[in-house]
Amino acid sequence: MPLDYATLDLLRQNHPAWRLLRAQHAPLVAGFLHRVFIAPNVRTLSQADLVEALEDELFVLREQQGEDAFPGSAQSYLNDWAENDKGWLRKFYLPGTDEPHFDLTPATEKALAWLESLTERAFVGTESRLLTLFELLRQMSEGSQTDPKVRIAELQKRRDDIDTEIGCILAGDIPLLDDTALKDRFQQFLQLARELLTDFREVEHNFRILDRRVRERIALWDGTKGALLQEIMGERDAIADSDQGKSFRAFWDFLMSQSRQEELSSLLEQVLALPPIVETKPDPRLRRVHYDWLEAGEHTQRTVALLSEQLRRFLDDKAWLENRRIMDILHDIETHALALRGDPPAGEFIPLLLPSLSIELPLERPLYTPSHTPLITQIALDEGDAEIDTAVLYSQVVVDKAELAQNIRQEPQDRSQVSLGDVVSRHPLRHGLAELVAYLQLAGEWSHTVVDEEEEEQVRWQTETGITRQATLPHIILLRNG
Repeated sequence: MPLDYATLDLLRQNHPAWRLLRAQHAPLVAGFLHRVFIAPNVRTLSQADLVEALEDELFVLREQQGEDAFPGSAQSYLNDWAENDKGWLRKFYLPGTDEPHFDLTPATEKALAWLESLTERAFVGTESRLLTLFELLRQMSEGSQTDPKVRIAELQKRRDDIDTEIGCILAGDIPLLDDTALKDRFQQFLQLARELLTDFREVEHNFRILDRRVRERIALWDGTKGALLQEIMGERDAIADSDQGKSFRAFWDFLMSQSRQEELSSLLEQVLALPPIVETKPDPRLRRVHYDWLEAGEHTQRTVALLSEQLRRFLDDKAWLENRRIMDILHDIETHALALRGDPPAGEFIPLLLPSLSIELPLERPLYTPSHTPLITQIALDEGDAEIDTAVLYSQVVVDKAELAQNIRQEPQDRSQVSLGDVVSRHPLRHGLAELVAYLQLAGEWSHTVVDEEEEEQVRWQTETGITRQATLPHIILLRNG
């Protein structure tokens, strides 16, 4: 994009990030949103929690700046920041809830990242960036090479380099990175890790834009429904098959590997224990940065799944006919408006209903009517002679949820993560389906649960009569707390 005068002037007027930097209360907006969203890596917050946090922030600032510094209420500030003319927060409703929730927009996160870059850095490394550039170029060159001889020659060259390095190490020549090189690479890791978290909101925003474009095509389609389905659903998924969807799917598959997670955890523990890195006093949350990636990725994946589900509902018969009816009405209104543009009729030609109030006087309300108290006639009860098996009363199934919760707490202690299927295999089901449902409820209440709906796992148990039952579940992963 050329940074000429016209482009920059358009960005200054319309881009939410630039509007944030020019806002009167920009320090309040940027500082507060960074503290509640960016620093703890929180994706969404309910309106009640966000209002409470902003009220505390305003109270402290008014104590320092005076009562007239920020005259508005916390609720009014949040609603203003979520308006279209600001665009710093996204206000939405989660499925099944009637309380508004808020999230940062990608433009706001870009502005906050740029403000963070203004602070002075004690050390600016360049070597690691240059090595990263060379590695990217090498991967693109090798990955696009179709000549087998060239690929084999390159692999043999890398093998020879590895053999030479092994020979040097066996001879006692072990090259080590000095403190400067370690700090350089660690700083590059911090920047890329933070940028990766920042990219998730933009990826999610782009998915919503793709979904909106597909909906527009559906609403403006004037052909048959079969032709529309053939055009939109010809691919496997209009959203998942986009460049954003393919890239995110590759990232998610890589990160969902248990071996990759354990490798990341081990590498982070080793690197953060190095003396040059300890001197930089890194954020303790870095030990769990891959779990932050996992949580952010899961949020984005759920958004994509929700958009796909809404798109399918949007295409059902009822919604299709309703949208066609609305578009026909609008088209009819446009036709009549164009016909009357040159010769508008005189007088009143569109009837409008006047607003009216519904008044209910207090004396018109019905008084309280006590409910009728039934009269129970005392009748002597006769002893019956029916034969009933009372053993049924003592054969009821009781699932001890406390014991199941203890089983879930014990398993992740030795490992960073464990699947629900592993928990059930170590603690076989004694009460069948009822106990499995209790496990699912406890897994949903676990503080760090990840559900991979693309993969499935089988859970088996044996009934008292010796029959083996089987249930198919999504891959539910329980992460270790702390």
